[in-house]
Amino acid sequence: MPIGPARMPLLDHLGELRRRLTIVVVSVLVATVVMYFATPVIVDILKDPIASKLPEGTNFVITTSLGGFSIRFNIALKVAVVMCTPMIVWQILAFFLPALKPNERKWVVPTVLASVALFFLGAIFSYFIIIPAGFEWLIGETMSIAEVLPSLEDYINIEMLLMIGFGVAFQLPLIVFYLAVFHIVPYASFRAAWRYIYVIMLIVSASVTPDASPVTLIFMYAAMLALYEISLFITRIVIVAREGKQGLYGSRLSFMSDDEDDE
Repeated sequence: MPIGPARMPLLDHLGELRRRLTIVVVSVLVATVVMYFATPVIVDILKDPIASKLPEGTNFVITTSLGGFSIRFNIALKVAVVMCTPMIVWQILAFFLPALKPNERKWVVPTVLASVALFFLGAIFSYFIIIPAGFEWLIGETMSIAEVLPSLEDYINIEMLLMIGFGVAFQLPLIVFYLAVFHIVPYASFRAAWRYIYVIMLIVSASVTPDASPVTLIFMYAAMLALYEISLFITRIVIVAREGKQGLYGSRLSFMSDDEDDE
């Protein structure tokens, strides 16, 4: 898909936006219809980390007449959006790239790729680590007071929310990296305020875990702490390599100004 010129009349910009939105909407709808027929396989994949934690002889149940259709459509739509993400990102980039300077454009694609990779990393981490441990604790709590009759819609909705929540939480390294590298918040400030940041991350961890279980909260908090420290470690290396140690304290030098000088 070609990228339009930077200067266009307002109506042409609106037409360009409408055309790209139409492409996105039609693509997602077509992908949703296709993925609807594949939902039995997807549901089996989503049930896999949970089913082994259920009491022996217990199966998932659907308690409403529209439950099966609702689950299949909900899953198909979410998977379709994920599948179409590269195309959606490209349509967004193609619309905004003409307005950016050449030295700014080269940061857009790496940033988007890193963001997508971190999101999927968070979702995968949730699927293999968080969901089995979290649901084992939740089901154990239920078994201590009542019989477990697991609603498929309820369990899968929580599972998908957990995967999305961890995918969003894993954007933290990218945010910290750019805030420090472009000196919006100096690296030294991140280090000096670590106590407050740790408390904020604990609050965020509690907010984005939909099951409210301490197991999920602990895993989320530990993951965010690790990601935060890793991002600061990488950020320090990059800043020192480009600007020297003075850059750690808020030097006004930045990638963008260096690029402009090179040009």
